[in-house]
Amino acid sequence: MNPQATIRPVTHDLGAFKVRRVLPSPGRIMVGPFIFVDQFGPAVIPAGQSMDVRPHPHIGLATVTWLFEGAIDHRDSLGSFATIRPGQVNLMTAGAGIVHSERGLPAQRDLPKPIYGMQTWLALPDGQEDIAPAFEAHADLPLVEDACASARVIMGSLWGKRAPTTCHAETIYAEILLAPGGSIPVDAEADERAVMLVGGAASIDGQPLELYTLAVLAPGAAARLDSAEGGRVMLLGGEAFRTPRHVWWNFVHSSRERIAQAKADWSAGRFPKVPGDEEEFIPIPSVPLTNSD
Repeated sequence: MNPQATIRPVTHDLGAFKVRRVLPSPGRIMVGPFIFVDQFGPAVIPAGQSMDVRPHPHIGLATVTWLFEGAIDHRDSLGSFATIRPGQVNLMTAGAGIVHSERGLPAQRDLPKPIYGMQTWLALPDGQEDIAPAFEAHADLPLVEDACASARVIMGSLWGKRAPTTCHAETIYAEILLAPGGSIPVDAEADERAVMLVGGAASIDGQPLELYTLAVLAPGAAARLDSAEGGRVMLLGGEAFRTPRHVWWNFVHSSRERIAQAKADWSAGRFPKVPGDEEEFIPIPSVPLTNSD
């Protein structure tokens, strides 16, 4: 089975590391509830530098941070604090509005440190776009494995296992590690599915996957991932949304008017502050890098 569509990333070079964005793209906005998919690294941030994403707002979405290497401190306007590490999923539900920052660990600033992972956004379903904001972190995620393949279920139900992570819409998300000669079936129950090779080499039903490229799979079709030499693959998808979503900068919503209100609120300082990270913020851009319209 060849992929139904292939989405190659737009790469942003941030100096210490590169960020590759596959969603939203001109040809496709969403795969299931996933409306934003960034992959970053692998890289080593030099001593004296750090990953510092200053406080910024979100509405209408949930962010999911997943690391393969490195560590990031998360703070948000609810007062949440968590150090994100490999094997732990952080889910921040913005809903009606939240502000957060993601920064390198202060104790590591003067050291070289690895960075390698995924940042994704999930659009919230109809009727839930403006729910109360929330934050959760989980490290007790189910692992499916055999001698040559393992899969960590980050969200949803896959291979008979269910992650504890909240799903506002039906969602599947997993990290798959294939040893040389490894193989694993891809569940076909989700409305929409895609895979991304993020390390090594792998194929889907004999079709080689391109590194950092999103391969969207045909709905309902059985598929199998294989690797002759070993690889790391992300599987993502879930329920298809019936109502279109708009993306402008860090805001996602079915209503352009609601996004316009969020822009005005951020510019006027009406969003809450982040305790412990109150001095800096990212100003609203005149032309955002993320814009689906």
